[in-house]
Order: sequence, then C-alpha cells, then structure tokens
Amino acid sequence: MGVTRIGAVAAHFGRDLDFDLQRIATLIEHARGSGVSLLVLPDAALGGYLADLRHPDPEVLPPALERDSPRLKQIAALAAEMVVCVGYCEAAGGDRYNAAVCVTGDGILGHHRKVHQPPGEVAAYSAGDTFAAFDTPVGRVGMLIDYDKTFPESARSLALDGAEIVACLSAWPTSITNRAPRMAQDRQSRLFDLYDQARAAENQVVLASSNQTGAMGGMRFLGQAKVVGPGGDILARTWSKAGIAVAEVDVAMAIANARRVHDHLRERKVAAYRRTL
Repeated sequence: MGVTRIGAVAAHFGRDLDFDLQRIATLIEHARGSGVSLLVLPDAALGGYLADLRHPDPEVLPPALERDSPRLKQIAALAAEMVVCVGYCEAAGGDRYNAAVCVTGDGILGHHRKVHQPPGEVAAYSAGDTFAAFDTPVGRVGMLIDYDKTFPESARSLALDGAEIVACLSAWPTSITNRAPRMAQDRQSRLFDLYDQARAAENQVVLASSNQTGAMGGMRFLGQAKVVGPGGDILARTWSKAGIAVAEVDVAMAIANARRVHDHLRERKVAAYRRTL
C-alpha cells in the first residue's frame, strides 16, 4: 500500500448543520490539497456535542440523523477518493446514539456507536455494543469515540480484528470538576495524550486522534489532534488550536517494524488472564 498521508482534525462544530457541512467541506478541501488520504474529523462534527455533560438539557440536544441521511451522503460525495471519518448523532428507531461513520465517495465503509459512556451521557444517548474493524482503501480501520479509548479493551478488540489504523473521534473537554487555570496543566489534557499514545503503543498500530476545539455551553474542548505511530510516538499534532495534524506513514512497514522483536498481539497469554465479564 505504501505511504499514506493521515490527517486528524481539531476544529469547532455546533448545532448549525449547514455551517458544520461548510466547515467539513473546507477541511476536506484543505486536506486534499495536502495530499491526505485518510481524514479523521471530530466526534459530533455534525450538530455539535452536549452543552452540559452532567445534566444534559433534552430541549437542546444535537440534531439526530439517520445513517442514510442526505447530509452524510453529502460528506461522502465531498470525500470522493479520500477516506473520511466523521461523528454525528444517529437516530435509529426511538434511540439516539453518539456515532461515527467512515465514508468515501462510494458510501459508508464502516460505522461505530460509542460503547462507553460517562455518567451524564446516558441521559442523552443509548450505548453501542460492539467494536469492529473494516476494510478501506488506506487499510483496515477501526473507530473509537471519546470515552471508548479510556478502556484498553476497546482498541485491543479492534487490533485483534485486524485494524492497522485506529481512528479516535472525540469531543473531549477539559476537566469538569477541577479545571486547571491553563489548558496544558489540565488533568484531562494529560489523560487525552496518554490514552492516545498508550492505545497505539500497546497494540502497535497507527492511531489518528481528532477532537473538538472551542466551547459548547459549559464545556471547553481540548483540541490536541494528533497522529501517533505504533511505538507510541507522536508524529504530528495541533496542540490546543484548530487545524489538521498531518503525518506521512507507511502503515504496513511501521507496524511490521514495531512488531519485529516484540509482537504484543501474538505474545499475549490469554489463558492467564482472569475473566471479569
């Protein structure tokens, strides 16, 4: 497959779907101009995230879209030859999910519903129940949303399903209970980077981490989009400002090099792990 240019976006998105689509179109065009083949947009790029995570107001939730929504089809058309991952609020029957799709001009390649939910989110969304990788023109990809990446089992499930690239789409805020005076000193800022690097290194995969910026209600988002190599090394990042972190990676070679001496997936001792399910 050779070298792939991967882009992870840090940007702000709100409730105005037309504005969000215009911003997505601009980001895709900028990424295309930089030669990006895989672009990972943030969680809730269509419609924005919750304004209050502790007590979500049911009157001001993000607009819910069905998976075959014309707006998602429009993003697929904009993607054309590129692979684009984008987060949205999915309407399915009477339920709402914090969800993501991965698309090209041919349509949806993969879909994920956020499995792990912080306490307040259960009032706004139902939970997904699976992790699955899928094939794309840039290799086998799996997606995580926000809090999913806090749990090692999430990314490990994708790696065991053959994912070479893990796309982590986030609307990850600064600490709600103990916000630091400077974002760089915030506990959640440190954890966001730590989880990205750990999930890549422990599974020896490439990880593309996007995030929202700016504020929504009482939520202030971190940014810190990045591309991480299979050794846990940050290859490109945006810090706290909006932008696209772009890294050029020979994914297959990078993974093969990381696993040449220690292959974490192959060297697991499954029989020794106590089951806690």
